[in-house]
Amino acid sequence: MSGTSTSDGHHRRGAAGTGGDGSGAGDCGQRAVREVKRVLARPSATMSLRECLGLLAEQAPRAHDLLGPTDTYGDGVVAEVERRVAALLGKEDAAFFPTGTMAQQVVLRCWAERTGNRHVALHALSHPEVFEADAFRRVSGLSPLRITGAPRQPTAEEVRNLPEPFGTLMLELPLRDAGYLLPAWDELVEVTRAARERDAIVHFDGARLFECTTHFGRPVEEIAALADTVYVSLYKSLGGLSGAVVAGPHPLVEETRIWRHRYGGRIFHQFPVALSALAGLDRELPRLPEYVAHARTVARAIAQGFADAGLGWSRVQPEVPHIHQFQVWLPFAVDRLNDAAARQAEESGVAVFQMPWWEPGLPPGISLTEVTVSAAGLDWDSAEVRDAVVDFVRRIGR
Repeated sequence: MSGTSTSDGHHRRGAAGTGGDGSGAGDCGQRAVREVKRVLARPSATMSLRECLGLLAEQAPRAHDLLGPTDTYGDGVVAEVERRVAALLGKEDAAFFPTGTMAQQVVLRCWAERTGNRHVALHALSHPEVFEADAFRRVSGLSPLRITGAPRQPTAEEVRNLPEPFGTLMLELPLRDAGYLLPAWDELVEVTRAARERDAIVHFDGARLFECTTHFGRPVEEIAALADTVYVSLYKSLGGLSGAVVAGPHPLVEETRIWRHRYGGRIFHQFPVALSALAGLDRELPRLPEYVAHARTVARAIAQGFADAGLGWSRVQPEVPHIHQFQVWLPFAVDRLNDAAARQAEESGVAVFQMPWWEPGLPPGISLTEVTVSAAGLDWDSAEVRDAVVDFVRRIGR
């Protein structure tokens, strides 16, 4: 089965409607899901090039003074993004990176040099272990030390009981591959305390940190204060074109800028990405709590739809979403689910499950997808979601 990329660039198997080989009728199915008008989210990966350019042209004048000079190697509008994010996270400084993969390799490499320990304690499901082609080891010389592989956040006891010393604890907030899971606030405080008891640095993989405030009931600055450094994505929830920022103490961030150059991340012009990031900070950041609240409504309606459709088993993970994204699990083969999504899009103009379904491998015969709720989904009420889910199940066939 051919691979496909999700809206945030991760490789997943079996795009909606591919029929297994990603060609022929499958391409039409993918296009139907991508172009359908009634969706729960409208990520940039589903937009045409014309739409993306038009959106940037519309939003850029409100985000920054376009009569000023363009950026050159990270100044100007790029530096403005750095200042904005550092202030939001309550950190001394911040550095812009073209990708989160580069950003975290660099910041953790810098911490390893300072601590003298290249072990990074992290979850086995964390982004560097699942999605980065072993870059920590092969490119940056870091040594990941897996805390646990369980589909939950690591515990303080597990951090305290790691058999080897480590220089940095990296926590992915939320843990995407376990269903965008977050710990309770007291658990997060205790885990970071456990790392410091072992003289370790704390780094947050906060690609989606901005939307964690609802779950924790605290402002993002207070959450970020628990870590020495924080990485945030500029496109996953903010709707930017790409890019990432690492924030932390000024001397450390200055060092990351040197390594950014060495890794090939000192790019001549980045103004389209920076402008889209500033627009996202203005447009999307204030709305993230609204998205999280509605995602909880949508999750309940999806579960009800499966029950009303008579499915013997289904799962929404977590039952109450921690952010505005969550997983849905069903006991059907990928091809059947992707085909049902494509036919629903083509025939009804609705895509309740617009992202690809894939098989995690265990248990066999189970497939999952991810659901995101953003501005496009706010006008769906519970009954509409439930009805769309019942219609989707009908199209699966049994």
